[in-house]
Amino acid sequence: MLTLDIVVPCYNEEEVLGETVRRLTAVCRDLVDKGKIASESRIYLVDDGSRDRTWELIEGFCQSDLPVRGIKLARNYGHQRAVFAGLMTAQGDAVISIDADLQDDLDAIEKMVDAHVEGYDVVYGVRDDRSSDTFFKRFSAESYYRLLNAMGVETVFNHADYRLMSRAALSNLGQFQETNLFLRGMVPLVGLPSTTVSYARSERFAGESKYPLGKMIALALEGVSSFSAVPLRLIFLVGIALFVLSTGLGIWGLYVAFSGASVPGWASTVVPIYFLGSILLLSIGVIGEYLGKIYIEVKRRPRYLVEKVL
Repeated sequence: MLTLDIVVPCYNEEEVLGETVRRLTAVCRDLVDKGKIASESRIYLVDDGSRDRTWELIEGFCQSDLPVRGIKLARNYGHQRAVFAGLMTAQGDAVISIDADLQDDLDAIEKMVDAHVEGYDVVYGVRDDRSSDTFFKRFSAESYYRLLNAMGVETVFNHADYRLMSRAALSNLGQFQETNLFLRGMVPLVGLPSTTVSYARSERFAGESKYPLGKMIALALEGVSSFSAVPLRLIFLVGIALFVLSTGLGIWGLYVAFSGASVPGWASTVVPIYFLGSILLLSIGVIGEYLGKIYIEVKRRPRYLVEKVL
C-alpha cells in the first residue's frame, strides 16, 4: 500500500491554514477509504519563520488526532527552501508538495496518485486555466516560462510547485548541492519517467499572497541565473556587435574629418557615450548577478536549519 505524504510550506498562513488542513485531511481519508494510499500517510506543515500564529496552529493540529506533522524552521528561508526542507524530511513512498493558499485543485491529488501507480516517478500539476489570475500575472508568468525554455532551461510550462515525487526521485533531488534553489528547474533534471496532470487554478481562499511582484521578480532572476549562461553569452555577442559598429563609425569619422565635411555637434559625441555607458552598466550588472551566485555557493552554508519537528 502506497504511503503518501503531503508537504505544505507555510508563511503567515493563520487565516487559511485551518481550512487547508481540513480539506487535505478529507482528501487523504477519502484515498485511504478507496484503498489507494495507506492510513500512515501524513501531512507535513513547514513553518517558514512565520510571524503570526501559524506555528501555534500547527502545534494544535499535531496534538489532535489529525494525520499532521510539523516542521519549524529556525527562521524565514523562503518558499523554495521551505518546500525542499519538507521534501527531505517526509518519509512517504511518494510526496506531494502544494501551497497552503488552496488555489491548487485538490482533486488533482488523486490523479497524481493514479499516475504514480501507473509507473511515473514525477507527476507535475499543470494549470490549464488561469482565469483567476490578473492579465498582468498571467501574461508575465507565461512569458517567463517561454523565456526560460528559449534560454535552454528545462521547465514544465505553467507548472509551479504542485507535484508528486517518488522516493527514487526525491533521492536524486537530494544529491543536488546548490544553495540557490529553483525547484521548477531542478526537478526536471532528476530524470526518471514523468507525466503531467491538468487542473484549474482558483482564487486564494483567504489571506494575502506571499509572492508580491518583488519576490516574483527575484524568483524569475533566480531561475535564469541558476540554470542558464545565455545572458553572459549575450553580453559577449553585444560586445562584438558594438565593436563592429564602433569600428565602422571610426572609419566614417576619419573620412568625414579628412574630407572637410564635418559639422560640430554634441549629438555625435554625447549619444554614443550614453549608449555605450548603459551597455557597460547592464553588462556589469549581469556579471555581478552570476558572481553573487558563486559567492553564495562557495560558502557552502546550510540551505535551511530546523528548530523543531513534531
